Amino acid sequence: MPFQIIRNDITRVKADAIVNTANPEVLIGDGVERAIYEAAGSADLLKAREKIGGLAPGEVAISPAFKLPAKYVIHSSGPWWQDGNHGETEILRQCYDNSLKLAYEHKCESIAFPLMATGTYGFPKELGLTIAVDSFREFLENHEMEITLVVFTEYAYKISGEIYETVESFIDSRYVGKALEAEYCDEELSTNKPGRFSAALAGAFLGGAKLRNKSDAAPAPVNQEVIQGAYAEKNISLESRLQGIYKESLAKHITQLINKKGLKNSEVYAAANISKQYFSKLLKDQVKPSKNKILAIAVGLHLNLDETIDFLQLAGYALSPISQTDAVVEYFIEHEDYNVIKIDIVLFDYGLDPLSKG
Repeated sequence: MPFQIIRNDITRVKADAIVNTANPEVLIGDGVERAIYEAAGSADLLKAREKIGGLAPGEVAISPAFKLPAKYVIHSSGPWWQDGNHGETEILRQCYDNSLKLAYEHKCESIAFPLMATGTYGFPKELGLTIAVDSFREFLENHEMEITLVVFTEYAYKISGEIYETVESFIDSRYVGKALEAEYCDEELSTNKPGRFSAALAGAFLGGAKLRNKSDAAPAPVNQEVIQGAYAEKNISLESRLQGIYKESLAKHITQLINKKGLKNSEVYAAANISKQYFSKLLKDQVKPSKNKILAIAVGLHLNLDETIDFLQLAGYALSPISQTDAVVEYFIEHEDYNVIKIDIVLFDYGLDPLSKG
């Protein structure tokens, strides 16, 4: 996959280039920068930096990586956060864009970034993440490179920040609502007391998260086969209808959707966070995509929820009422936020596999 997020020490990541949020002056800063210097060999890397000289905010330069498991260190002079009214966002975007451009010019096939300027420099983490994601997506529309965002292992916060909280709220309300709907569509569920089934399903769906209502702390057992069966009936009927509608291959249907949406192939595979090579094989019917890949492509195609359901059915899949991954994707689709890189970061915060891995 072109982009991935991992929890690791960036000085241990194998990549052609690793990026350092560098001090504007020829000094060793704190945090990630100090760790990079120490791992590379402080004397050697500092001598290379002296040859570069000072860097104005937004400027980048490249040096050997010395003892690091990389070819190069890209020194990127990041902005100190003041109040957001001093060009901080534009400068940070330049840091990402210029770092990627410099790596490409040096024929790098892989690059690892920290979440730049969000530590010692005080840049708001969620805003910093948004800037990084936008830069990565636009770069990948026109270039091929493996981009890794590296989060230090000791960071306990959710990388996606407020987005995570919003998605979690969406999951709570959406899937409790679906539980109530399923509760009244099958007689077997009528033996549960009001509220019991919805609480149980929400608890199972959220992976054991604490329930909001203390009275639901010990819900009655739920027959999961019945739940899945209720949704399966709907899926079967929809699948039957789709079989009568779609005669062409999945590849041909994707091509038709690209044309219908007025998109370019590069826009689709960049937004879906899949490689150009994989997408090319897909359009030639040379691969059978997993459900996660189909979801990623649906996002890349800017499909609405109904279109996504149809698209999944055509590929032989269906949305699950108790899947966290499906719920996260639904949230982004309903909010017309078509960027799998961002979705993968939220899935990372949930401890789930990224869409682009499948």
